[in-house]
Amino acid sequence: MLKPESRPAKLHYLTNNFRVLADGDFVTCAVTGTRIPLDELRYWSAARQEAYVDAEASTRALAPQ
Repeated sequence: MLKPESRPAKLHYLTNNFRVLADGDFVTCAVTGTRIPLDELRYWSAARQEAYVDAEASTRALAPQ
């Protein structure tokens, strides 16, 4: 659960991990705009350098427009 005073983190997404570039509490899903606590982050794209809240959002991001 995020607190109102939570700060966004800046990450560099790697294939199987990510590196924290700027400390924070969450990242924002590139598809839904949902705040994702760092300890709950499971889906991202290293190629696109973006995070996703769940597998469905990840699939939607990769689907042709």
